[in-house]
Amino acid sequence: MIFTRLATEEDIPRIIEIENEAISPPWTHGSLLNEIYNDDSFFFIAVEAAEKAEEETARPDILGFAILRQVGDDAELLQIAVDRLVRRGGVGNILMEAVLDYAAEKGYLKVFLEVRCTNKAAVFLYKKHGFKSVRVRKGYYTDPIEDAYIMAREINV
Repeated sequence: MIFTRLATEEDIPRIIEIENEAISPPWTHGSLLNEIYNDDSFFFIAVEAAEKAEEETARPDILGFAILRQVGDDAELLQIAVDRLVRRGGVGNILMEAVLDYAAEKGYLKVFLEVRCTNKAAVFLYKKHGFKSVRVRKGYYTDPIEDAYIMAREINV
């Protein structure tokens, strides 16, 4: 069973592992730590619950994470990433549902995000959750240099 919870400082090393596989360029330890303690951010992780009673004391494995930050009446999805070994297993959907539920709970009007135009899996995930491309930002990404789709989804309509 997979559930979400707020990220803690102790989670950062595992988050960095996932980020190094999925995000280029990755954020620094300090940048991630700032988001955990930023009152305008919702930084949460997807974890797999222990299935056996003897494993219940063990810390569940982090499968992915997402960072959403308030920007006025809206929010921006800063990052979302899933461990490469469990991609296409529903973790991204769980994270997106948590993002959208939180945005609705907070009364945000829209959620925005940027995504590499070449990241077909991510674009598919966002469209599946109601995001629409509103424009292209040329040369937005570095390492490698690529264009980004700016996508948005209305929340409390």
